[in-house]
Amino acid sequence: MEGIKRLRYGLKLLGILIGLSGGVLAQGSLNTAKIEELTGLKGTLDAKSGVFKVSYPRKDLYVYEMAQDATGYRVHITPPMGLTAWAAFTKPGEHAVMMGDMVLREDQVNPVMSTALDNGLEVTALHNHFFWDNPKVMFMHIGGMGDESQLASAVGKVIKKIKETPPVVYEKHPVVEIDPAQTSLDPQKIETILGSKGQLANGVYKITWEMTTKMEGHEMGAAMGVNTWAAFIGSDQTAVVDGDFAMYENQLQDVLKALRHAHINIVAIHNHMTEETPRVIFLHYWGVDSTENLARGLKAALNTQK
Repeated sequence: MEGIKRLRYGLKLLGILIGLSGGVLAQGSLNTAKIEELTGLKGTLDAKSGVFKVSYPRKDLYVYEMAQDATGYRVHITPPMGLTAWAAFTKPGEHAVMMGDMVLREDQVNPVMSTALDNGLEVTALHNHFFWDNPKVMFMHIGGMGDESQLASAVGKVIKKIKETPPVVYEKHPVVEIDPAQTSLDPQKIETILGSKGQLANGVYKITWEMTTKMEGHEMGAAMGVNTWAAFIGSDQTAVVDGDFAMYENQLQDVLKALRHAHINIVAIHNHMTEETPRVIFLHYWGVDSTENLARGLKAALNTQK
C-alpha cells in the first residue's frame, strides 16, 4: 500500500507539472501487443482517448433472470447485456493506469479477489447487476497504477484464475420468453426518443453516453468505464432494457425518481472507483415494457443530468 501511495503522489505531481507546462508532457504510448500477450485477451484501441481495452465475454455462462414481479418473464442474459469482463489501460504520463470489471460466479469471487490482491491490484467494488439471476453473477472492479507490463500480467493471472474454476453443470436450460436470439425491435423508435444512436449486434441494441471524472488530476471517460449504457432486447411490444447509469452524487436522487416513475427497477447503487473527483455513482437498472415506454423513462432520467 505504501508503494501505491507513493505512486499516487507521483501522479499528482505529474498532473501539476502538466498543468504548469501547458500540456507539454505528452501522453505515453501503450504496448498493445504486449498487453494482449500478458492478459491473454484481444483488445481494441480508442485512439482519441488513448485507451486500450481487452475483453473476455463470459460465453461459458448460461445466465437467465427469473422475474419475480408482475411481468413473470424469464430472460436470457448474454455477454452484450453486461456479461463481459474487461480491463482498460491508459498512460497519462510515465506510468500506466488500469481499470477493469470482472464478471464472476459467486464461487469465483474470493479466489479471483485473492489473485488480484496478491498480484498488486486493488479491488475497488463488488456488487450485483441483476436480481434473481441463475447462476448468481457478481461484478468485481479492479484497478492499478504503475508499470503497464506488471498491470497486464496481473490481469492475465486474474483471467487465468477465472478460467481455472470448474464450470457449472446445468441440469436443464429453462424456457425463456425474452431472448436476444428472437429480437425484433425497431431501433429507430428508441433513437427518436433518446436522441442518440446505438448499435444492434447479436440481438442486443446498445447505446452508450459518456461522462468524465478525474483520478490524480487525469481525466477518465467512457473508454475507461465512466459511462451510462442501455441494452434493449425483445420486441417493440415486450422488451427488456438493462444497463448502468453513471451520475455525480448530487444527481442520484433525481435519476432514481425518474426511473422509478417509469416503473424501471433499481437493482444496485454503488461505486466503481475510489478517490475520483468528482465522485461518480453507478446505478444498475432493469425494466420490462414496450420499447417506447422504456426509452421515455431513460430519457427522463438522462434529462435530470443536464
